[in-house]
Order: sequence, then C-alpha cells, then structure tokens
Amino acid sequence: MHHQSADMQACIEACLDCHQTCLGMAMNHCLEAGGKHLEPEHFRLMIACAEICQASANVMLTGSDIHKRLCAVCAEICEQCAASCEQVGDMQDCVDACRRCAESCRKMAA
Repeated sequence: MHHQSADMQACIEACLDCHQTCLGMAMNHCLEAGGKHLEPEHFRLMIACAEICQASANVMLTGSDIHKRLCAVCAEICEQCAASCEQVGDMQDCVDACRRCAESCRKMAA
C-alpha cells in the first residue's frame, strides 16, 4: 500500500468531506429549498465540485503524481462553489467544506 503523508491524508479527508457535503446539500437542501438554490449554474457547480473532490481523493489514494494537477483544479472549483453557495445563502456547511478543501488542495498542488 502506498503511504500518504499527513498532509495528503488530510487532503483526502477534506476532499471526501466536501464531496459528501456538496452532494448531500445539492440533493437535499437545494432540491427542497428551490428558487435560487436550483438555478442551473449554481446546482451544476455543486455537482461538479462534489465530483472533482471525489476524483481528487481517489487519485491521491493511487499515489499518482497527477494528483498535483487535479488538486489545483479541485481548489479552483471549490472556491467557485464556496462563493456561489455564499451568494445563494443558507449554505454555510457547504461554504466551509469547500474552503477547507480548497486550502488543503492548494497545499497538495504546490
């Protein structure tokens, strides 16, 4: 088994948490709240964020060096998702998870 550094393990956990938070909020909170929570750009961004976070975690688990490029993209999408969720409002859990993931992914991308 490939041994991950403490920073990589923390990033994997942040990515998986963000994946779970974004997907859960999109499928439950946003669908139930409706209105601006379901605007296509916002909803697609939440799903894209959940997917890139899961993919980033999976690639880090493989030990492949490609994780640096994927984590850079993940950090960018997480920041966009955090900003969108903040603008929509009533989504602080998602904002926080996205920002934690973005910060951790920026470290992995460096």
